[in-house]
Amino acid sequence: MTTEPAPAKINLALHVRRRRADGYHDLETLFAFCADGDIVTVAPAERDSFAITGPFAADLGRPHPHPSHSPQASGKGEGEWAENLVTRAADSFRETFATTTPYAITLDKRLPVASGIGGGSADAAATLRGLARLHGIDRRDDRLFAIAARLGADVPACLLGRTAFATGRGDDLTPLDALGDVPVLLVNPGVGVSTAAVFGQWDGVDRGGIAGEGTPLARAAAGRNDLMPSASALVPVIGTVLDHLHAAPGTTLVRMSGSGATCFALFDGLNARDAAAEGARSRGRWTLATTLV
Repeated sequence: MTTEPAPAKINLALHVRRRRADGYHDLETLFAFCADGDIVTVAPAERDSFAITGPFAADLGRPHPHPSHSPQASGKGEGEWAENLVTRAADSFRETFATTTPYAITLDKRLPVASGIGGGSADAAATLRGLARLHGIDRRDDRLFAIAARLGADVPACLLGRTAFATGRGDDLTPLDALGDVPVLLVNPGVGVSTAAVFGQWDGVDRGGIAGEGTPLARAAAGRNDLMPSASALVPVIGTVLDHLHAAPGTTLVRMSGSGATCFALFDGLNARDAAAEGARSRGRWTLATTLV
């Protein structure tokens, strides 16, 4: 058995450059990763099974029956294998690496769903890392990144799992220096946001790329999130969350992550972060007080 963290990702800056012919958008973004998030456990088993636990398990729905990959099974298998990024990652791993091993996978779902912090992408990436470890495959193997790219635009960054500058769909990655335990607070108002709807409301204006010089945090501070206006128009409470974070003492950067609705603030110290977290929780918000790694 192997247990893999699936840390929350944030977009320190997110610049949308243009809509592509394939329906995606060309982006420039600065990815950073938190010390905390979901947890994925993977173990070889007699037949496939997939369980979801944790505070946000119900938001992912119930698994449905799926034929087991056990060679002893009749083909109707009693295991449950939900159709989501985790099981798609496992199925793609089996196909790519020519293995028929069945797996018991448990996802401890601690991050809110559809919240702009890469929960599903991080879960898929953690599944690939866990399977690679079980089978003695280097986690930097190009075949893992090829699987990740097919699963979704954020999955390669989550598989890399470190601060990075990204272009293209967000999957052309340049690793950057680690951020060194910067205190960060994530706040979600409890409202899911459709990524497609947010991109659909983007005004189509290319406001330029992310600065190419300086530290990751300096480049982020000089940037923006081009999706914040459209997300806030769709879900006005995002603006309220950002206003409260801007008003908190000790912040060094306040922004929405991804397509929302999670917002974040970087702080100059743990006490300031924790005080802001207490204030957000008193307003009924979901919070994650953690650090960037």
